[in-house]
Amino acid sequence: MSKEPIIETERLILRPITLDDAEACFGWNSDERVTKYMAYSTYSDISQTIDWINSTFNDEKEWNWAFVLKEENKVIGTGGIGPNTQMKDYWGIGYNLHYDYWHKGYCTEAMKAIIEFAYRKLGIKKICSDHAVDNPRSGKVMEKCGLKFDHYGEYTKLDGSQTFKAKFYTMDLE
Repeated sequence: MSKEPIIETERLILRPITLDDAEACFGWNSDERVTKYMAYSTYSDISQTIDWINSTFNDEKEWNWAFVLKEENKVIGTGGIGPNTQMKDYWGIGYNLHYDYWHKGYCTEAMKAIIEFAYRKLGIKKICSDHAVDNPRSGKVMEKCGLKFDHYGEYTKLDGSQTFKAKFYTMDLE
């Protein structure tokens, strides 16, 4: 049984990710337009998506949800929150969204609900996130969720293939 509760917003149902979501998730994990600035590189095989989903089941500290678009009953993205390893006492948020659903406010809607859950149910007081400087639209999501620019830095893809100049954002919920 998953620890993640179902969260409902105006247009989305946020529910625990399952292996049944692998094909939908692979739809954006394998799309270079989506993965260009992500920490992970573009997936070439659905087994990589299955491995990622399985890893979410084993991480007791992270909370991850599938974003289901109510009107289509379709998984269009994922997002979550977990302890940030670089910034003490902060919890980082992250999100992925299928390219066909960009620029419609879905990530903002989902992440606001996740931040609200984290504050009210988990007692989390400090939120952070970052995005590549060359990906300002992701920063707009963070700003619409209430995060404020904190500092510049950089991050490297998990496979070491690319390093990005980044903008880091924080939010204090106290």
